[in-house]
Amino acid sequence: MDKTSMIFGNEIDKKTCQQAQKSKDKYLKKFGDDTKQTYYLKSAKINTLDFIDCQNLVFGSGEEEIKFEDNALIVGNIRMGFGHYRISIAMASAARALGYKPYWLDLASFDATGSKMIRHQNDLYSKASKISQKSVLFNKLFWEPLNSEGFKKLTYNAKDQKNSELLVPIYHSLPKDIPFIATHAWPSQGAVHAGLTHVVNAIPDNWPMALHLSEGAIHAVQTPFAYLGYKILNGFDKKRELKGISEKEIKMVGRYIDHELLVNLAENNKRRINRRMNNKPLRILLTVGGAGAGYDMFLSIVKHLAPYVKEGKMLVIINFGDHLNVYNKMIKDKYLKEHLEMQTYFNKYDELQEFNKELNQNDDLSGFYGICNSNIFEAVYSTNLVMPECDLLITKPSELAYYPIPKVFMRHIGGHEVYGAINSSELGDGLFETPDKKQINKAIDRLYNDQELYCHLVEQINKLQKEGAYDGAYECVKLAVRGLSK
Repeated sequence: MDKTSMIFGNEIDKKTCQQAQKSKDKYLKKFGDDTKQTYYLKSAKINTLDFIDCQNLVFGSGEEEIKFEDNALIVGNIRMGFGHYRISIAMASAARALGYKPYWLDLASFDATGSKMIRHQNDLYSKASKISQKSVLFNKLFWEPLNSEGFKKLTYNAKDQKNSELLVPIYHSLPKDIPFIATHAWPSQGAVHAGLTHVVNAIPDNWPMALHLSEGAIHAVQTPFAYLGYKILNGFDKKRELKGISEKEIKMVGRYIDHELLVNLAENNKRRINRRMNNKPLRILLTVGGAGAGYDMFLSIVKHLAPYVKEGKMLVIINFGDHLNVYNKMIKDKYLKEHLEMQTYFNKYDELQEFNKELNQNDDLSGFYGICNSNIFEAVYSTNLVMPECDLLITKPSELAYYPIPKVFMRHIGGHEVYGAINSSELGDGLFETPDKKQINKAIDRLYNDQELYCHLVEQINKLQKEGAYDGAYECVKLAVRGLSK
């Protein structure tokens, strides 16, 4: 099924097609040709996600091949930072809430040629992301242009489509009509190449890029800006006017949020307002991204919050994800050695759950609390676990930019993230992106001191929920069950 030479009715030049084939051939030579290999899948328990009964799909033998239930739904993803896992958990949660059995398919986790290709590209992306935070020149001349314009070109999708043909053997055990939600383009492209008919390509971010295209799937987007950009393929080829995507192939669904974060959102927001109006310690959740980048701004924030915490005015929870190195580097700082006392929950997920219950019962708690987990599911979901008990999220404007909690945004890592902060500030559930250390600390001070502003953000979240702005995950499930042909 050729998806390289023609994309949504737009012909791709021969040079690009040749380059795409060379890229695929390079990976076949590097990692081996398994196109004739028959892989079987079995299911394994994901303990962290047992509350939604989400099962992990792993390689098995033919004798133990999985037999899917009639209400099965697969969430296809890759580990690239935390964002795609975070969206995947939201999809699995929504599927379970709507009566479906969610299965987890991480294409990067297998010993297969396509998986090795993904891990190779992910390693390159992670290294470049970290370099971009250290080198202004690298960031300006390469990283920012690549993330905002390079990935936007239609020709980029042509190459990705050819590479994603390597993923097809992993899909051998999957029924062709099983509902399938992909939270990255590669799982979606692989599913379409494998002949699956009920594929939803859940596009992250708010900046339209050809990187996220997967012709043959239903493209789900979170915002009106993203919808318009993808509908007409705006700017995907600056030399010609392109044919766009048909209405049946693209849907604006709203933000991808977990059922567990929505079901009690109104009550959580009521408690947030009560804490602010009664001058209780402001509860801040600070996240370290999945790539571990942006350290300098992160360190500046922690130093700025330390006096507030010492005076009992704030409670600060830092989720280091699975980046223990960030914590070890932070505590070597001379100022923090003297002013930082932190209670840690490192690989103690059960104890973190108990602490979360204490947060629910005692609004007077203050102090620094650190979370770090080597288990990827615990590392990602810890943020979701404590979010309902927190008042303010400090994060870079990636996938968390769309979550229903007041937000202050650190500087973006990749240029595509910029528009996540723009969307949040336009809808009114977060402030603007802050370009430097001084500005982000001023924004935190402003939200702490201005109760009216803080309560306005919370009320906007209540309004957006009533309008269905956070129902994107539910809608993706419905689209996957229905399929593209209906």
